[in-house]
Amino acid sequence: MWTYCLELSYKSCALLGGFLLGRTVALLTTMTLATSMAARQGPLAMAAHQICLQVWLAVSLLTDALAVSAQSLIATSISQGDYRTVKEVTNFVLKIGLVTGVALALVLGISFGTLATLFTSDADVLGIVRTGVLFVGASQPLNSLAFIFDGLHYGASDFAFAARSMMLVGTISSMFLLYASSVFGLPGVWCGLTLFMGLRTVAGYIR
Repeated sequence: MWTYCLELSYKSCALLGGFLLGRTVALLTTMTLATSMAARQGPLAMAAHQICLQVWLAVSLLTDALAVSAQSLIATSISQGDYRTVKEVTNFVLKIGLVTGVALALVLGISFGTLATLFTSDADVLGIVRTGVLFVGASQPLNSLAFIFDGLHYGASDFAFAARSMMLVGTISSMFLLYASSVFGLPGVWCGLTLFMGLRTVAGYIR
């Protein structure tokens, strides 16, 4: 009996690990492609992209704390069969996430120009960086919801959907990145990344 349970655990871990690996590969492929497309725009554009991307990721990951908290609460409630609490936690954390995302967007919209000077004093790079304020700031509500939906999926052990949706979203976003960057340059790259987070949010909402 113990041997059977151990084998079952190994199989479950391997299956879930495979889903998470597929999700991670899809995520990294999209992000790497975006960096590659930005690098093709020249050294100034690449420098600006790295500054915008660093701020974008750092601020977005602040909301990951909400996702982790929700994941823990959801998993605990589901294990106890307390689905009422699951629903309450889900609604609450999504509302808080949206408010947090809007607040971060406003803060970045006001301060991003000053914040960028912490990275460089090059006037040409700063000029390009300031054109990315919409990408860095306005996408924060989408980013917040996308991270929180991931946490909700993990808490409900919905790893298969998280992986498959990420692969689909990554494929669509990568195709858009290839097209938009060749037509619109660096703004096309930023639009592609915003689309990536937007589609993640839509997938989470549909689920």
